Amino acid sequence: MCGIAGYYGFGDDRDLLGAMNQCIVHRGPDGEGYATEGQVGLAHRRLSIIDVAHGQEPMYSADGQVVLIYNGEVYNYLDLRAELEALGRTFSTVSDTEVVLQAYEEWGDDAFDRFNGMFGFAIHDRRNNRLVLARDHFGIKPLYFASFTEGGEKKLLFASEIRPILAAEKLERKVNERILYRYLQFRIHDEEAATFFAGIDKLLPGQKLVLDTTTGEHEVSMFTRLEQELEELSSVERPYDQGVIDEYRERFTEGVRLRLQSEVPVGTALSGGLDSSAVVVTINKLMQEKAAATDSLGAKQQTFSAVFPNSINDEEKYADAVLASVEGNVDSHKILPKAHEFAEDLIDFVRTQEEPIISSGPYAQYRVMQKASETITVLLDGQGADEMMAGYIPYYFAYLGQLRKNKQWDKLAKEMANATDIFYRLGRFRFQSKLTLKKDVAIGSLLKKEWTSRFAGETYRVIGDNLKLRLIDDLFRKSLPSVLRYEDKNTMRWSLEGRVPFLDKEVVKFLFSLSDEAIIKDGWNKRILRDATRGLLPSMISDRRNKIGFTTPEAEWFKLMKERIYEIFLSSSFEDRPYWDQDAVLYAFEEYLQDRNGASTMVFWRLLNVELWLREFIDGAPAPKAGKVDKTDYEPNPGKQLELTVPGGHTFRRYPLRTDIFYRDTDFEPAVLGYVSRFVDGLGDAGDDHATAINNSPWYLFVSEKIVAMTQGRSIPVWDIKVSPAARMLSKAVVRNPGGIGLASPWSMQLAIDEVGLPRILYASARSVVGKFQGKKGVFYEVAGGNINAIDGAAGYQVGTSTHSVKLAPKDPDAVAARLSQLVRETVPAQYAATFAGTAIMDANDLGVVCLGQDTDLDRATVEAIFKDNPQGQTTEQTPMSIVVSR
Repeated sequence: MCGIAGYYGFGDDRDLLGAMNQCIVHRGPDGEGYATEGQVGLAHRRLSIIDVAHGQEPMYSADGQVVLIYNGEVYNYLDLRAELEALGRTFSTVSDTEVVLQAYEEWGDDAFDRFNGMFGFAIHDRRNNRLVLARDHFGIKPLYFASFTEGGEKKLLFASEIRPILAAEKLERKVNERILYRYLQFRIHDEEAATFFAGIDKLLPGQKLVLDTTTGEHEVSMFTRLEQELEELSSVERPYDQGVIDEYRERFTEGVRLRLQSEVPVGTALSGGLDSSAVVVTINKLMQEKAAATDSLGAKQQTFSAVFPNSINDEEKYADAVLASVEGNVDSHKILPKAHEFAEDLIDFVRTQEEPIISSGPYAQYRVMQKASETITVLLDGQGADEMMAGYIPYYFAYLGQLRKNKQWDKLAKEMANATDIFYRLGRFRFQSKLTLKKDVAIGSLLKKEWTSRFAGETYRVIGDNLKLRLIDDLFRKSLPSVLRYEDKNTMRWSLEGRVPFLDKEVVKFLFSLSDEAIIKDGWNKRILRDATRGLLPSMISDRRNKIGFTTPEAEWFKLMKERIYEIFLSSSFEDRPYWDQDAVLYAFEEYLQDRNGASTMVFWRLLNVELWLREFIDGAPAPKAGKVDKTDYEPNPGKQLELTVPGGHTFRRYPLRTDIFYRDTDFEPAVLGYVSRFVDGLGDAGDDHATAINNSPWYLFVSEKIVAMTQGRSIPVWDIKVSPAARMLSKAVVRNPGGIGLASPWSMQLAIDEVGLPRILYASARSVVGKFQGKKGVFYEVAGGNINAIDGAAGYQVGTSTHSVKLAPKDPDAVAARLSQLVRETVPAQYAATFAGTAIMDANDLGVVCLGQDTDLDRATVEAIFKDNPQGQTTEQTPMSIVVSR
């Protein structure tokens, strides 16, 4: 398994190749290689699996005219090698890479359909002036490309991942909004060649791209008829009998054995479901028989599982049953992913997937692969069985639809009678949902209509009355492509090769030649797999109906992760997107947390996944945070001035102090005194201008009301505020200013109601309306009183808990100011204590300033004038207090 990248149209540009290749080091940490010729450049990263000592790439033909870079494994390479040797060809390595190269030389593009495995490769055929890209029959290995014109000349970039194409910096990073809409609205992706990135496509399963290196023209086409073959085989309907079961078992077992070929350690993913369990017990049987290729497993098979104790998603008991059946021949490894770990890994997880995904479920697989990479290099997984053997409940309804369409009434009645438990579970779930009277939340209600209206013609349909056609559609478009993307991204993130034995194309062909009863019979899906593994698998696995797989307890986790999710939904970037209505999303999420709606977490996941994806891949480098990380105590914040002259001609110097972020449990007084002492103690080294400025001059401490309120417990997370209908309605009547400050959020309005009562808020609102007609400002806050004007809403542009908390005015700010003044005088050296003139608690922002409390010798108007330009800053400066010196 490796990673490839390359181009056409950029000459001998090693820097470009190096930049692209650097993005995929994780896919191949064992080596790198480059080749350029004319307008073609090829780059390769190697993860050594077979013929570790040789097989380096790019690999050249004997005459040097054909060059290959290759990602994947061809499992029938030994058979192909023997066939090529019989045709007179000789080999210098024992790698499958050389077989791929010489097969192309011998058979041209027809070689690709002979390969049974997974691959994404590029061949530069100098003899015939061709650059050929190809992707395997099922799309197990990815291959992305971007074609465009630059300076009138045709160009092509390609790679195993999207990031190398972006790293080339030849394309503008733009969203493919049609694909984004289909993902948000229909919960689908990877069903077509287009990606979420405008201008970047992928080869579909079984496709090749052939570029004429003399003109730059290229064409994408199929190299295989596999999909059509499966449709044709579906009409064979070979009767189901013991001979069929035995032949399937033999074919499947051989498919598993072929995927054990490796010179590095091999292990198995075990979810506890039928598919992965079948792989585990089949490998165990091969080990007992000492079959060829099992030496890659070592003395014992290594299995890797994700477990979620006490969760509805936990499958540990099923995995344990499988492990017990192979006891003595296996070493099991279990991981227990936690919600807080997911929150910590969220950015890397989104980055790893490269495009949005339908749920957080693949995170369990991501963690399994991380754990597996500590022990092994190759891991077998059960992907693909569901899409070929009707592993999901909707397939059962497609089969019933088929029976109904074909008027097979007896069989239809029998199937329905034998599936009463399935109908019961579905009916019970829906009935319980109706009983709660919780309203579902459709994703469309959260999206902006002016955006979604552009895609009114987009539809999504599935085949509902033909089982095998539905399975084929899902194998190549609707389901398996997304599953295989997760498989590739999650394995390669940890330099691990994932192999999927169910997707042996010969086994799949055999399966589709059988009657439908090999897939579904008497209410049981995956019939042939169940029958083929009886005696190997415990009955609790063979006879299991409910399917879970490697997924996460998303509904439980999202409530534990509410702080992280609110940070995302409340962020300025989320608010500014043209796709969704932030207020509607916040309301729906708030109702979900309080069990007042029936929203699916997958709705919220899609929104936050897109937001994080946009930040990671589209937005570019984040705007620098306001403030200066290494700011000293003796310089202003960027864009601010140290000195300000107030009306009356008096000048004051303001020294904003950068601090750590204050939280509710911060010990307020010692923290404040520590920063004051730091300022005073540093004056000797700060320069004469600063030392003399404060000598014998009155000086003051100005403190932001935010950190006072926060440490008093008056900063309240939005999820702890129960918003009333009145607060929600009244907040909509408030104009939201550019900073998002004030009562324009329902949470802020609710706290205002809690502080002074709803009647007073209503009265103040009415007086405010009258005041506007009279040309008066500030009437609402004047009438409401109670320092309502000091309530600050959650602000996504700030830091710490300010991003998701609403802050009330601090309690008794005059007393806080007096207490701080006393402590300052007791703490600083006598010479400074003698001239210290008091403390002010300030509510300042870029729109105005209010002194909430003070014990200085200045009048309130002067105190407020000193801070009229908000020298402590509005966003991420982290300067919530200042030393103010009278000049």
